[in-house]
Amino acid sequence: MPRLSAPLWAYCLILYAVMSAFLFVMMGLDKAKARRSAWRISEKTLFVFALLGGALGGTAGMFLFRHKTRHWTFRLLFPLLAAAQLALTAWLYLKQ
Repeated sequence: MPRLSAPLWAYCLILYAVMSAFLFVMMGLDKAKARRSAWRISEKTLFVFALLGGALGGTAGMFLFRHKTRHWTFRLLFPLLAAAQLALTAWLYLKQ
C-alpha cells in the first residue's frame, strides 16, 4: 500500500474545510430560496453533506443565516457531528 504524502489528519482537515465551505454556501442559498418561495435544497441533502465532513460549516451557516434553527434535528445533530469530526481529527493527530 502506498504511503500518503501527508498525515491522515491533514487530509481530514482539508476535507472538512472544503465540505464545510460547500455546506455553508448551500445553507445560504437555501435560505435565499426559502425567502423567495423557490425550489429548495432537501434536508436529506444538507444532512448528507454534513455527514461527509461539512457539519462545522453547516452549523455556522445555520446560525449566521438563521436557517433551520427551529428544527431540533439540525440544532442538535449539526453541532454534534461537527464535534465528532473535530474529535476524530484530533485523535488521528495525537495517534501519529
